[in-house]
Amino acid sequence: MRIAFLTAPEGVEQVELTEPWEAAKEAGHETVLVSTKPGEIQAFNHLDKADTFPVDAVVGDTSADSFDALVLPGGVANPDFLRMDEKAVAFVKDFFEQGRPVAAICHAPWTLVEAGVVRGRVLTSWPSLRTDIGNAGGTWVDEQVKICDQGPNKLVTSRKPDDLKAFCETFLDVFAQETA
Repeated sequence: MRIAFLTAPEGVEQVELTEPWEAAKEAGHETVLVSTKPGEIQAFNHLDKADTFPVDAVVGDTSADSFDALVLPGGVANPDFLRMDEKAVAFVKDFFEQGRPVAAICHAPWTLVEAGVVRGRVLTSWPSLRTDIGNAGGTWVDEQVKICDQGPNKLVTSRKPDDLKAFCETFLDVFAQETA
């Protein structure tokens, strides 16, 4: 399976990128870091700069057609930057329109809200997104991990870094079922 990991050039919460990335690689999948600009992304440990990671593909030069699934890591700034980039928003929306599975953790559902894909969906996130998700027509729940199949694709969401183990296990299981 070829999985896109979409991040902004800076602001991604490092552990929310690296743990799902490693879990996918260990499961034998191809992981591709997609961003809005070429070069490297700057990850963060909360508000402190962490490591940098090389970008494999630029969102304007690739499409959902090239991937089996999408992972959206969180971090407060990461989805805020992504939702201001029309090509990134269109890239995310395309996964939903094509019925491809998507997984998002922490603040990442902000990008889903901007893409207009949460209406009628049930999802979780960092608690501060509850109102945004509700205003966008989604239903927010306070659960470690939530699978929603009330739409064109399967959507897996989690609340925070403490949920990463369950998030990784769940999205890998759902992705495997959806692409089998």
